[in-house]
Amino acid sequence: MIKTFYRQFVRKLLVVLGILSLVLGFIGIFLPLLPTTPFVLLSAFCFSKGSERLHAWIINQPYLGKMIRDWNEHGVIRTKAKIMCGGLIVLTMGYSIGFVAMKPIYRLSMVGVGIAVLSFVLSRPSRPRTAALDSDSASPVII
Repeated sequence: MIKTFYRQFVRKLLVVLGILSLVLGFIGIFLPLLPTTPFVLLSAFCFSKGSERLHAWIINQPYLGKMIRDWNEHGVIRTKAKIMCGGLIVLTMGYSIGFVAMKPIYRLSMVGVGIAVLSFVLSRPSRPRTAALDSDSASPVII
């Protein structure tokens, strides 16, 4: 009985965290220092453990679902998403750093966060590896 209560509590908690994460991801579309993609991926993870219905819903979304499937299956961030991400980071952070009154340490922090996020995004592959490439890398080396 305690195990059942615990499982139900954890599932409900994961659903709440997934919804909260999805809301933060949506807000991140409009705020420069709040990233959208990690929150959406966290939502998908929470929903996968907490609610099959919500997980199916987010996976089948026209835009979000493709991004989540690309990440889950291949660790891929598509080129178009990289360009949008980079452009928005540069525009929003550039505006904030250049035109918003703040202490120099905050400006430096924003530059650091921007560089870290861009480095991560740009280091991910842009498309899945093909089966042919995978089989070539496993071929024996002839000396």
